[in-house]
Formats: sequence, structure tokens, C-alpha cells
Amino acid sequence: MDQINNILASFNQQDKLNPKVWTKPEEPKESKMNPKVKNALLKIADKFSENLSDDLKVEDIILTGSLSNYNWSNYSDFDLHLVIDFKQFGKQAELYKELFSLKKQLFNQNHDIKIFGYEVELYAQDSDESHFSTGVYSVKNDKWITAPSKEKSQIDKEVFKTKINSWKEKIENLIKNIKKDGIKSSEKQIDSLKEKLKDYRKSGLEKEGEYSYENLVFKYLRRSKLIEKLYNTIVKQTDKELSVETRKIE
Repeated sequence: MDQINNILASFNQQDKLNPKVWTKPEEPKESKMNPKVKNALLKIADKFSENLSDDLKVEDIILTGSLSNYNWSNYSDFDLHLVIDFKQFGKQAELYKELFSLKKQLFNQNHDIKIFGYEVELYAQDSDESHFSTGVYSVKNDKWITAPSKEKSQIDKEVFKTKINSWKEKIENLIKNIKKDGIKSSEKQIDSLKEKLKDYRKSGLEKEGEYSYENLVFKYLRRSKLIEKLYNTIVKQTDKELSVETRKIE
């Protein structure tokens, strides 16, 4: 099975929720989070909160994504969100959003935290931010905000592959340009692609939800490590351009 088909198979809906995470995986509305998982996530969230800011007011701690839904797989992770009202920072709200975004990236990069083999990805979510997941669980209050339900979805593999290949080509061409022409000449392309990919996924979630082609394409690009490859190329090229080579003095 090739990579596209392998990753595509990971989007299939399971018969029940993940039994390692939920007490009654066959009956989500009656299910609670495994206490070991809940306590671990609360400790991780507390550590992340301390890392973000002293005395940070957190409205809720939620689990979203595939591990709170039927579409979990080996590619899943614990998508843990700290819900924060950024208005608490007044006129500096936008500045704090940017700061927390950077701290989130550093925290996720510098920590390799796993629960039952699944990685934990943390995110600081504005309480005013729109969220489109069909499964959302309050870890803080130990109850469902939105209980998951099975969705009817038909994915045309050929359409999916065409959309994937279009984005793969864009990213791979950008990687080549960065290596060839350098970061400075590629900055506009990098910023443009980031925004287009973000808007692409968002539009799909708003129109058709988690099983939109746009969201699935984004997940493919992430699961296939292509997005990671792009960011690694940017970092390596930046380091290369900022470095001064040591030459042997004769």
C-alpha cells in the first residue's frame, strides 16, 4: 500500500472511541475519560500554563481532535487546548497571542510527552475562537462539551490524490527555491503559502467539517511530514546564511 492510501486509511471511522482513553468507548455520551489519562493531561496543562505566563487565567482545558472522536488511528495525538480569554491582557492581547504561539511551538518541540504511545500537542486557544471539531471534551470539568457522533463521509480517492499532489508540488517547489535562492528571496512565497494553507483548511472546516477534502489534505501533509520538512528547510537555510565558515589559515 502506497503512502497516500496508507494515510487515507487512517481517516476511516472506527466502530468505537479509543478504549485506552474512554471508559465506555461504545457509548460516547455516557463515557468518561480514563482517570489516568485525565490526571496526566491536567498535569501537562498545568506545566504548559506555567510556561506561558505567571497567574494565567485558564477558562477551560479541552481535548479535541481524533482521540475525542471516531477517526482515531496510529497517527493520532492528544490535541490539548488551554482555553484563554485574551481580553484579560487588555490592549496587549494580540501581542500575547503571538507570544503564546511562539511558546507553544517551543514547548511542543522541546518536550516529547506521550500517553499510551500517543504524543501530546498543546495549544493556547482564544475563548472567542471558532472551533469546528465534532468531539470536544472538557478535561477540567470531566464532561463532554460536544459528544462525538459518526459522520457519513465518502472520500473519492482520485479527487483526494489530485488535491494532495497539487499541494505537494507547491511545497516541494518552495523547498527547492529556498535551497537555491535563499531565505530572503523566498520570504514572500513562504508567507503566502502559509496563509493559503491556513485559509484552505479553515474554509473546508467551515463548509463541510472534519471530513472536508481541505482538512484531510492538511492532515495528510502533516502526517506525511511534508510540512515538517518545509519548516526544517527554512530553519537549516536560515542557520546556513547566518553562519560564518571557519577556513584553514595557510
